[in-house]
Amino acid sequence: MSTTPHAHIPPNSYAFETDALVKPTGFREYDARWWFGIPGHEKDPELNLYGVRALGEGLGTLMHERGVDPVIAVGHDFRHYSLGIKMTLISGLMNAGIKVLDIGLALSPMAYFSQFHLNAAGVAMVTASHNSNGWTGVKMGIEPPLTFGPDEMARLKQIVLNGESQARSGGSYEYVDGVREAYIADVAEGVTLSRPIKVVAACGNGTAGAFAPELLRRIGADVIPVECDLDYTFPNYNPNPESMKMLHAMRDAVLEHGAEVALGFDGDGDRCGVVDNEGEEIFADKVGVMLARDLSALYPDAQFVADVKSTGLFNTDPVLKANGAKTDYYKTGHSYIKRRSKELNALVGFEKSGHYFFNAPIGRGYDCGLVSAVAILQMLDRNPGKSFADLRRALPTTYGSPTMSPYCADEEKYGVVERIVADVQADADAGRTVIDQKIVDVNTVNGVRFTVEDGSWGLIRASSNTPNLVVVVESPTAKENTVGIFRDIERRLAAYDEVGEFDQKI
Repeated sequence: MSTTPHAHIPPNSYAFETDALVKPTGFREYDARWWFGIPGHEKDPELNLYGVRALGEGLGTLMHERGVDPVIAVGHDFRHYSLGIKMTLISGLMNAGIKVLDIGLALSPMAYFSQFHLNAAGVAMVTASHNSNGWTGVKMGIEPPLTFGPDEMARLKQIVLNGESQARSGGSYEYVDGVREAYIADVAEGVTLSRPIKVVAACGNGTAGAFAPELLRRIGADVIPVECDLDYTFPNYNPNPESMKMLHAMRDAVLEHGAEVALGFDGDGDRCGVVDNEGEEIFADKVGVMLARDLSALYPDAQFVADVKSTGLFNTDPVLKANGAKTDYYKTGHSYIKRRSKELNALVGFEKSGHYFFNAPIGRGYDCGLVSAVAILQMLDRNPGKSFADLRRALPTTYGSPTMSPYCADEEKYGVVERIVADVQADADAGRTVIDQKIVDVNTVNGVRFTVEDGSWGLIRASSNTPNLVVVVESPTAKENTVGIFRDIERRLAAYDEVGEFDQKI
């Protein structure tokens, strides 16, 4: 086998069966993801099993380089190829001198939990998350409860692609039984609902089906399972609580069964989506505000973190202000929000995509859809006489946009955003107006989020994972202001030939 992986090998070639294939673009800002391929698909694979082994050797080498205890917990999701990928990854880790604790079929948060439960410095979770079949990836960390950020991913990429991995003695393998049961017990500990809340548990035939219904029943919920049988062909829809197919299935089940809420879990169980008792989808950032209201009443002066795509209500909501809550807006991405939440000792970190990070005394700091589900049901339980729709309607009205993604090549997007940031900052410094209002705040932690006098705001940032920019707009006062902010962003982007068409507009 070649010691230095190739970026492309034709799948019908001799080299595909003898050399390592690892496409460099699979190394993302905070995890790794590749098209592994499925028979008959026209897209060529970006990774083969020799490449997976090289990844394991690189991860093990990085662990030694960083001086952590060379023990790692490894799990896999329910895809027909994930177990094989995991065992190949394990062979690379062992060759690099790592003691491997195999926890079997797992959710990502179960893998993170196993670091605490088994006293393992490292974690590697083989999962494609909510991606379609044919994709694979690995979520990794060596400092519980954190996962890799850009620095670790850049060094891992360098080690793997440059053939810098080092073989060491001392590697070993142990299959550890009982972690699933310990994880469910940990999430359920000390929680008993005062009444049997009727809840739809939608799992899209993904891995969460082996966990979520049991956990919800254990805390006293009346559970209606929807697509909870494990089926890696995903015959109904990909398990993704942002998918309209999944949300529609949740809505239909809520209305059919007269449930009080529907909770939908993604493929690796680290996110939880919500549809209320009237069949209305509630975006994850708005659910975050509802949870922040509930928890800040229990924990006065609570600190929260939200990503820059999230609603401005975290800073303007009168209930949160009255409870003394504070929110820090930070970079989008589960690794970033997790780290920032730990750094600020925040009670919870919220990401618009649905990753929630509950710290002590509620959680252990990592994103867990089951912990989120428990917190959501406890919030409903603490509001007797109110439906989930009532809690939704109690929030101040805002007029928000979907997440819009104009094309911009990976090689160009960061430079474009850097220039836009400077342009917006210059407008703010000069007192220029947007929708006839001055820019009163410019947040540049992740692209630029600018806010005008009435609280309306617009965000322009580079996507972490795709050749796109990301644009989000919201106004707490009028839909016309949302449109006006968007028109200003359109005008700014039109000045750059590198920026292409929007996937959608308002």
